[in-house]
This record gives sequence, C-alpha cells and structure tokens, in this order.
Amino acid sequence: MQTNLLFYVAVTAAAVTLYSCNNNSTSQSQKKDSTAVTADTNSAAAALLPASHYNTGAPGQTRVAAIKTTTPYKVEKLAEKIGRPWAIIPMPDGKLLLTEKSGYMEIRNADGSLFKKITGFPKVDDRGQGGLLDVALDPAYSTNQMIYWSFSERKDSANLTAVAKGRLDLKDTVIKNPVIIFRATPALKNSEYHFGSRLLFDKEGYLFVTAGERSILEGRKQSQWLKSGLGKIFRITTNGKAAPGNPFINKAGAKPEIYSYGHRNPQSLDAHPVTGDLWEAEFGPQGGDELNLIKPGKNYGWPVITYGVEYSGEKIGDSIQQKEGMEQPVYFWDPVLSPGGMIFYTGDAIPEWKNNLFICGLSSTRVVRLVIENNKVVGEEVLLNDQRERMRDIAQLNGMLYVVSDGGILFRISKK
Repeated sequence: MQTNLLFYVAVTAAAVTLYSCNNNSTSQSQKKDSTAVTADTNSAAAALLPASHYNTGAPGQTRVAAIKTTTPYKVEKLAEKIGRPWAIIPMPDGKLLLTEKSGYMEIRNADGSLFKKITGFPKVDDRGQGGLLDVALDPAYSTNQMIYWSFSERKDSANLTAVAKGRLDLKDTVIKNPVIIFRATPALKNSEYHFGSRLLFDKEGYLFVTAGERSILEGRKQSQWLKSGLGKIFRITTNGKAAPGNPFINKAGAKPEIYSYGHRNPQSLDAHPVTGDLWEAEFGPQGGDELNLIKPGKNYGWPVITYGVEYSGEKIGDSIQQKEGMEQPVYFWDPVLSPGGMIFYTGDAIPEWKNNLFICGLSSTRVVRLVIENNKVVGEEVLLNDQRERMRDIAQLNGMLYVVSDGGILFRISKK
C-alpha cells in the first residue's frame, strides 16, 4: 500500500502542471492542478492520477469511460493575437461576435478575419478575472439590433457583476444608448475574481444571468443567502426585472430575480436542444468542478457541500459531499477541468456529436465532449489538448465549432 501510494505521488507530481484560473491572478481563486496528458489520452480520468477519494452520490458521477469521435475532423487556427477574448457567439448573418475583456467587441467573419471593432461600452473593471465578459443577442435581434452583455463594474472601491443592453450600430461601429439593467449586489471590496457572468435567453424570451460568489470568504457564505445576489443564477426580463414565475418571487427577504442558488463561480450555461433543460458548469475549488442540471428554486450546495478542497489543500467547512435539501452535481471533475463556456451541439455535419455537450477547459487546456443519456454522463472525450491553450469559450456555426482561447487564438473544428 505504501509503495503504491509513493508511486502515485511521484507520477502525479510529474504529470501535473500548475495553472491559475486567470493567467494574471495569484489569489485563492487559482486552479493549481491541471493534467498534463497527451492529446490522444481521451479520458478526463487522467490515468496517471489517483481516483477520487470521495464516496460519490451516484455511480458514474465522475471519471466515466473515455470515448473517441470516429468521424474524421480537422482543427484550424483561423486567427491569432486577438487580445483577451471572453465570449464568442454566432450572428444571424453568419459572422461571429466576440467580447474583449478590455471593454470592446469584435465582429469576425466565419474565416476568422476581422470585420469590425465595436466600441462605446460602459467602463469595465478589467483587473483579475473582470472585464467585458459575456454577450447575448436579443431574441428579436434581426429587427431591433439589441444586444446584452455582462461585465465587472467598479463601484467606488468595490465591484460587482452587471448586465447592460444597447443597440449594435454596425454603420457607426458603436453601441447606441447603453443602459445597465441589472446588478448582482452587493458590491464587494478586495476581490477581482468569480464574476460568473454567463448569459442565456430562454424560449420565453427571459434572460438567465449567472453570478459568482466573488471568491473571498465574505462572498462565499452569501451563496446560501437568498437576500444576496452572490453565487446565484438569475432569470430576468429584458428590462432587468424578475421574470414571471421565478421561484422566490413571493418569498419575503429573497431577491425575486433568483432562479437557483448555492453556486461558486458558474461560467458555463446552455439549454438542452431536445428537452429544454438548463445545464450549468461551474468552477469548484481544487478538484470540485461541477456539471449541474438546474431546476428552479434548488440549492446547489456551495460552500456547505463540495467534492473539492481549498487550494491550500485544507478541507472546506465540514468537508461533506451530500446533505439533504442540496442538489448533487450530475458530474464532477477530479482533479480539474476549470470550465469556461459550453454549448450543446445541434449541427448535422458530425452526426455522432448530435446533442452532445462541449465544455471549454481553462487550466486543463482542452475542450471536453460529454455524451449525456437520461441526465447522466456516459462518455467523455478530450479535444484540442495538443494545442496547450486555455480554452475560454465555444460557439457553433453551420455545423462547425469555433473556440477562442485566453491566448487570443480562434480555432475552428469541422468535418474533413
């Protein structure tokens, strides 16, 4: 037993490369562990690392069987040195809209070439993990040209996650009449991390907004508070009000915009193309990144339950993984994924990918493909790991996947 343990420690030390959640941050929000596996190692099970030491809530909750795409596909680098991209989404005309953390957006052609740079946005606080973050098109964009974006907003000596909207004027390449519609209060001092910030419209035209708990202990505990906007997923109208039917809309002392709570740093959000169910992935602590099926009014446990530990290696709270009244993740990554953006594939170009979930990995430098059946992950594949880039966000257009990295590279994955 001791020999095996020493072997695992030695091999693990050789196989793990240190990365942070944000490549210019050094706070407790850092992801310290990332598997340095080869490109043809298709399982997040990371064979060189010891298995999870937790008793999981259900079989197959972590480290499922590796799968491999059989359809031939190719990976292209379409553009490089495009700044600090955070989000990428398709536009109705076949172009791509990208956000840049410094406070502007770019429209790029499907071949990666720059079409136009868009300015005129409210000032952002781009320290640490902050900046101009996600973007979403109004459901009626084709007629009203309205877009919505999230960003970290400076409030005196504190900051918070905010959502704004404005009209995208392609002629003048500016945002017209920008207005902030929502803020995830309270603003906190002494944190440049965990803004969450993913945006997604539902079929009814309401906007989901994710907000992190800001990393520091003052914000962490507020994930469990319904009076706080930290560590939450919200559902709001296009004017920033609570959407009708929200679970806490009539609960005294609760923010009516809240849809779910108990989140750490949710940076991935998408709806299943068949069921319409809302899925989310979030940064856990070290070794506790989660994939969750989001239901209204549910508590997802942070920081009371978690499959991870502090970045120092210390236990979190009572170090428990299950508790009555708190939801279990459908899947978690041990040791790490560091999830960025994610998307369900709805194209026809590669049929075996249909309705599969693709999630960007930051410190893990990969994109993972998950096969989900009956709300369970039954297979996982690693893509783009050979690029050694922190994969930030992913979009699909005409059956092809587009991925942007923190290093400013735009990749395209398409059928050969």
